[in-house]
Amino acid sequence: MRDRRTGQPRAEALSSPWQATGRLLVYLPFTLVLLPVQMLVLALDLRVARWLPHFYHRLCCRMLGFKVVVKGDISCNRPTLFVSNHISYIDIIAFGSVLEASFIAKAEIKDWPLFGRLAKLQRTLFIERRSRHAARQRDEISERLDAGDNLILFPEGTSCDGQQVLPFKSALFSVAERSTDSSKLTIQPVSVAYTRLDGIPLRRALRPHYAWYGDMTLVPHLIEMLGIGKVTIEIIFHDPVPGDHLPTRKELADYCRRVVVAGVDAANSGRSAPAGDADLVTANS
Repeated sequence: MRDRRTGQPRAEALSSPWQATGRLLVYLPFTLVLLPVQMLVLALDLRVARWLPHFYHRLCCRMLGFKVVVKGDISCNRPTLFVSNHISYIDIIAFGSVLEASFIAKAEIKDWPLFGRLAKLQRTLFIERRSRHAARQRDEISERLDAGDNLILFPEGTSCDGQQVLPFKSALFSVAERSTDSSKLTIQPVSVAYTRLDGIPLRRALRPHYAWYGDMTLVPHLIEMLGIGKVTIEIIFHDPVPGDHLPTRKELADYCRRVVVAGVDAANSGRSAPAGDADLVTANS
């Protein structure tokens, strides 16, 4: 089946149910074996609980056909709050394969079959969308950061098609103000983009088959995506800044978004990410 507009094959035609089944038959048993191991090391409070999810996600990328390409330098400081755009549940695996960090995620994810359990075992911080919980949630995030934990924040509050970056919600950036010593907190903007399919630039028409947003249903999307091919995911780590880099949370959120947008636009167009984030932000102000 071909796309009427481009005349090229649709993703449905490219997707192989046999390939999707094969990948799942490898991934699911591996996951089910590793789950009780992670539960045990968490219960015993062993240090291995921090890097085991990292090991797990690296193997998952190989099993599921994800090639993760890292650009830029990952902050070595602790604590670091990584701030990124959000495209799909695949982002979790991609970030988990390159970072030893926990996610900040919406509360409903903890009730998802399998994925919710995996999120809990990665020490994910679950947040409610209702504003009456905002103060308590900020305190929980601050406590984790003050304890030296690295966290990953998707401040759009949802996922989108990967062509754009939605406005960043500034509320959670207040952790930079509430941290015991905001000058010790590092904030690193990060751009994620899905750029190639089997080594060929990913057409815009195929992006929705990797992006997961709107009212898409998880299981059909997952099966179709796993049958398409090997996708390249670019993760661009921009220059880190101290938590007190800007005076207000809104300015900090706007700064991070401008940097992330430039990285996403560059990756989607096949260009190199901007070399200097400071110049980039000044130019876009």
